[in-house]
Amino acid sequence: MALRNAVMAALLEGEASGYDLAKGFDATVANFWMTTPQQLYRELERMEAEGLVSARVVQQERRPNKRLFALTEAGREAVRAYTAEPPGRPSVIRDELLVKVQCLDAGDIAAVRAAVAERMEWATAKLARYERIRQRLLDGRSEEAYFAEAERIGPYLTLMRGMSFERENLHWGDMALRRLDQRMAALRADG
Repeated sequence: MALRNAVMAALLEGEASGYDLAKGFDATVANFWMTTPQQLYRELERMEAEGLVSARVVQQERRPNKRLFALTEAGREAVRAYTAEPPGRPSVIRDELLVKVQCLDAGDIAAVRAAVAERMEWATAKLARYERIRQRLLDGRSEEAYFAEAERIGPYLTLMRGMSFERENLHWGDMALRRLDQRMAALRADG
């Protein structure tokens, strides 16, 4: 998947500045696509040159002017074409922490344990942030009411996937910490 598809997905929410997109990326599409602000701005420039987005300048007092981007009709057609294509291969996990876990028996078990614990803290914080977004989307409605009434359900469905991912990270982390603690206790007893 190209970054442009994730940008177009984010712009389906409506017109946004590059700054707002970069900030909002973390709360929306970041649960399935990561980018840096620099990559995002470069992609917006390319997309504008290709006619997929348009930009308008908003004059601001006491601040630099900002550019607001919106999908053009060509951009909306690109979204339709993209969603009609079969998805690529399922994503694979590329996670440096897992490489460290793979090596832990020949390495520093305590450092790996600390890294797993840190990952769990990160997942807990992300899950809490996702839950706040979920509550804001539901706006007091049940999920059934949301799905029946909402104009767009894609953001909710991807949010649920992100929440499932973080819950699984916590489940795995709990198991890994228990096993690492057992291993460290056994090594101390042998040592």
